[in-house]
Amino acid sequence: MAHWNSGDRHDRHHRRTTARRALRREVPSTVAVLADEADFTAMRRYASFVFDDHATYLRQMEGLLRTLAGQGTHTSVALFDPVGYEEFCADSRLDPDSPASRTRYTAEIAAAGTKVTYEGQPMGRLLPQLIDAAEQQATWEYASSLLTAGDCASCGEDIGRAAFARATRALRRLVRAVGAGSHHLVCSVSAEGDVPLVAVLHAEHRDDGLLHLGEAAALVFCTVLAAGIAADRPGGVVLRTTLPGRRDTVRGWNLRDGWLRPLTEAEVFAAYCTDAHTGEPVPPEPGVDYRGGLALAENEEEAEEETEGEAEGGGKG
Repeated sequence: MAHWNSGDRHDRHHRRTTARRALRREVPSTVAVLADEADFTAMRRYASFVFDDHATYLRQMEGLLRTLAGQGTHTSVALFDPVGYEEFCADSRLDPDSPASRTRYTAEIAAAGTKVTYEGQPMGRLLPQLIDAAEQQATWEYASSLLTAGDCASCGEDIGRAAFARATRALRRLVRAVGAGSHHLVCSVSAEGDVPLVAVLHAEHRDDGLLHLGEAAALVFCTVLAAGIAADRPGGVVLRTTLPGRRDTVRGWNLRDGWLRPLTEAEVFAAYCTDAHTGEPVPPEPGVDYRGGLALAENEEEAEEETEGEAEGGGKG
């Protein structure tokens, strides 16, 4: 019969504890944060919510995130929506004035929404990232709904799908046309009400011809542009190019008849140097050149002719 001494029991206990800690590091965590002070104020009506001011709350949240990261836990941050939380508790028949209910909401609802990975960034940088990601997701969802509404079932043609393919082609040709540089693109399409649909994309077009851009941002950009194409809504694209040692260049295009049509240099200057709210002129930005948009091949035949012309002429100057 085997006999175990206290040292053996201690070793087994230590191994089990170490294993549990290792497993905890492999379990991802989601933290839902009240990014907006108005949302924080809405949660203060619950007695179980113990924080008195938003700044202290954010400091505590940042401390929690640092602790989780220090333990090796992969942590995502989501937005905590008080209105969504109240609806969740009503649908699930949960007491909203309960920490357990907030935990369940975070696990089931907030974790399924837009998230940003915590990588040690301070709260002042993390919150704008999270809000931008949530706005991007909302823009994509609304633009997608416009595309779905544009489907033409009676003629058997998926207008939304065709518009998205056209938007993708326009983006690819636009970035290729402007050439090397760091490009900041803004697509704006008229929507219901006074607030337009806006998508922002950053693209790096290197001297070797390789194009680098964020897939998620490109998806939103093309979806917004496609919504404008499918619904035949007014819109346009503005592109700002930065190259080391050179002045920045701004170009613009109008969305018209299902394609991006180049603005003239005067139109680009007027658009940039006019206050959007008052209509009053504003001084041009120093260190920036305003240029007309470049013509973009609308179909494959035009694209082939453009490529052949570039080859014969030795490329763009």
